[in-house]
Amino acid sequence: MRVAAALILAALAARAVSDADVMRVQNSVLLIDTHNDAPMKVLRGFDIASEDPRGSTDLAKLRAGNAGAIFFAAYVPAKHATVGDSAAYCRRVIQGIREGIVARHPRDFVLAGTADEIERAHAQGKIAALIGIEGGHAIEDSTKVLREFYDLGVRYMTLTHTNSNNWADSSGDKPRHVGLNELGRRIVGEMNRLGMMVDVSHVSDETFRDVLAVSTAPVIASHSSCRALTNAKRNMTDDMIRAMAEKGGVIQINFNCAFVSETARKDRPAQREALSKKFGEDMDKLRAAAEKTFARATLADVVAHIDHAVQVGGIDHVGIGSDFDGVDCAPVGLEDYSKFPALTRALLERGYTAEQIRKIYGGNTLRLMREVERVARH
Repeated sequence: MRVAAALILAALAARAVSDADVMRVQNSVLLIDTHNDAPMKVLRGFDIASEDPRGSTDLAKLRAGNAGAIFFAAYVPAKHATVGDSAAYCRRVIQGIREGIVARHPRDFVLAGTADEIERAHAQGKIAALIGIEGGHAIEDSTKVLREFYDLGVRYMTLTHTNSNNWADSSGDKPRHVGLNELGRRIVGEMNRLGMMVDVSHVSDETFRDVLAVSTAPVIASHSSCRALTNAKRNMTDDMIRAMAEKGGVIQINFNCAFVSETARKDRPAQREALSKKFGEDMDKLRAAAEKTFARATLADVVAHIDHAVQVGGIDHVGIGSDFDGVDCAPVGLEDYSKFPALTRALLERGYTAEQIRKIYGGNTLRLMREVERVARH
C-alpha cells in the first residue's frame, strides 16, 4: 500500500486545468464532510438557510460547493462534563440538528444514518444530515445513553474532547488511564455492535493505540491532520495514520489553520487562549478577531496535508473533516463550502484524477461506513 501511494504521488505534476474540468469533477463528487460545528450557531437561533457572511456554513454555500452529506457535530463543551448535564446538553444539540436544520428545511436536508441513505439523498438532490457526538462525556459513562443517542441518529462519537473523561484519555489533558480503561473498552465494543463509528480525533496517542487494539470495525479521525507537517497534539503521526489505514480507517483532514500550518500553530498561543476565553462559544466573533490578528493557513497547506496523508496511508484512507464553524481560523482560499471548487482545482493541478478526488471527498467515507454497518450486522 505504501509503495502504491508513493507511486501515485511520484506521478503528480502541476498541469493546466480549465474551469470546465473543475466543475465537471466537482459536480461528479459526493462530498461528505465528517465534522461541522454549525449546530452551535443553530442553538443560538441561526437559520442555516439564511446567508451567513461571517461563517462557513449556510445553504447557499453548501449548494455552491456541491455538498452531499454533512456530519453535524453534537458538541458538548467540557464545562458540561457532569452527570445530569452533559447528556441533557447533548440532547438539546441533537434536537437542534433534527428540528432546526432537517425538519425546518425538508426540501434541502434529510436525516441519514447509513451509506445507502446518503446516496439516496444525493440522488434526490438533497443534502444528507448526519450526527456525530463530539466528547464522550456526553454519554455519562452509560451504554444505555449511548444506545439512546444511536436511536436519535448519532453515527459516530469522538471518544474525548479536550478533556479526559472517566474511561478515555484526551490529547488535550493529563492522562488518567494511560489510554482506555475497562469501561472504555466496553463502550468501544458497544459502538461496534450498534454500528456507530469510533472517532479518534482528540484522543491521546495511548487511547488511539488501545482503540485500534479493541475495535472490530475500522475507525475514523473525523477532523485531524498530519503531525509530521504541523506539530499539534490533535494531529496524527505517520505511524498512527499507517496503523489506522491498515485496519481500514480514514483520516479526515481538518482545515483549522493551527492544524495545517506550523506557522499558524506557533503564532502567539497565549493570545489565542485569551481570545477564546473572551468570546467563548461565539465562533464568528472569535474567528473574526483571530483572522485579523494571527498568521493564517492557505489552501496550499490543506493540499499538502492531503498529499502527505495519501503518501503515508494510501489514497483509500483520506477524507475531509473541515471543522467549519468550529475553528478560529479557516485557510485563505478555503474559507467556506463555496470554495471547494478551488480545492478541486488544486488537486487536479497536482495530478489527482477525478476518481481519486471522488474517493477523498466521500467515497472512502462511504466504504468505511459500509464496513462498520457490516460489522454491526454480524
